Amino acid sequence: MNYTEWLPTVFPEITNDPLWHMEVYRFGLFIGDIAWFDVCKLAKDHRTLDISDQLYRSVGSISANIAEGYSKASKKDQARFYEYSLGSARESRDWYFKARHILGNEVTLHRIRLLVQIIRPLLKLVPEFRGKKIAEEQAEYLPYTFESLLENVPFAE
Repeated sequence: MNYTEWLPTVFPEITNDPLWHMEVYRFGLFIGDIAWFDVCKLAKDHRTLDISDQLYRSVGSISANIAEGYSKASKKDQARFYEYSLGSARESRDWYFKARHILGNEVTLHRIRLLVQIIRPLLKLVPEFRGKKIAEEQAEYLPYTFESLLENVPFAE
């Protein structure tokens, strides 16, 4: 099912709400709906049962947090929930990538592209409501050895 086929199936109790005018919310509901089929497929294999649970929770959290944020009175509170939704969308993208061996590349790529359509507007919405840009920190390279990890761990004497 694609997005345009899905739209008429949404209940009027949802589409009549002013929240429905937020396109990012509609995309969040859509991926939450179609993820059900992906989750069911992942749940059939005992090796990917945990992934199916994590995927279902993270995808479901996208539209739920947008709805929660939309209902808040202050822009700061709205930004916080839109930020949670952004985190859930990124987490969902990660779980889809991990599930690609079961779901296949075509399905995975479709879902990841849909998630990008959610992530991009949220990257604009959050700073708009928060009043400042999202600072993406640069990761410092540390050699991944046991000794380098010990150097950065404070020990109690």
